[in-house]
Amino acid sequence: MMTPSPTSKGVGLAALLLSLLAGCSSSAKAPPGNGSGGAANGAGATAAPAGAGSDAGGDGGKPSANSAGGGSVDAAGDGGVAADGSEDAGGAGGAPVEISPEPAYGASVESFAPGTGAGYNSDKLPGIVLGPPQGKGTSQGSTDVVSLGAGGEIVLGFGELGIVDGPGPDLLVFENAFWPGGDATKVFYELGEVSVSEDGETWRAFECDTAGDGAGNFPGCAGWTPTLAYDATQLVPLAPELSGGDAFDLADVGLKHARFVKIRDLQTLAPGGTTTGFDLDAVAAIHAQ
Repeated sequence: MMTPSPTSKGVGLAALLLSLLAGCSSSAKAPPGNGSGGAANGAGATAAPAGAGSDAGGDGGKPSANSAGGGSVDAAGDGGVAADGSEDAGGAGGAPVEISPEPAYGASVESFAPGTGAGYNSDKLPGIVLGPPQGKGTSQGSTDVVSLGAGGEIVLGFGELGIVDGPGPDLLVFENAFWPGGDATKVFYELGEVSVSEDGETWRAFECDTAGDGAGNFPGCAGWTPTLAYDATQLVPLAPELSGGDAFDLADVGLKHARFVKIRDLQTLAPGGTTTGFDLDAVAAIHAQ
């Protein structure tokens, strides 16, 4: 706020009185603005586990209650996000959402409903699927994963943070796909359907092309892009071309914000042993808030 300049020593008493009278007749000063309109709550904060451990109920969909609450956006946010994370037409004119430059990795396992043939590394839950992935590159799949089993489901949360719709992809899902002999068209894959939710009750699933394009690409699915080896402390912001993983854009399912990610195995391969199904390494919010 600017302060009035001092009265010049050469101004006469009459001029000073006129100045004071003019000041009294002026309109009241409006209260100062709030600057940026209020930064969105939690931007750049470290994701803290929100109820670590698998859900013994194994409902495979509804997350347990945690400190993330119902996932509604802080009142200082953009005013354009409804309770379910979709864009609220009544929120126009609000301040823009502040996106953290730091990616947010999965911070909790909200539920796990294993399918037939699951079991590999399930004793290491929740930690094995939290934090950054342990990628091995295009020619080798990581063993730092948990197998969901045929038709199995898992739900992860981001603690106090969530995924926000920003420029380009917003979410990465890391599996242990790889290219035998370095040939991307012969990718070894186990596909999963990805859904996102703001409240853990209403889910929006990305349309997954399980037939693929014949060249090793399965748009809208998880489980076909190798996870690359990278330093999570250095790759900020997160770049899919350098990290690998399958990328998803919230805009494709009509959401502006989401707090939970659900992955469901699509039974690409027949059950066998304890390593059946989608092998989850990690999930990451490229745009976090």
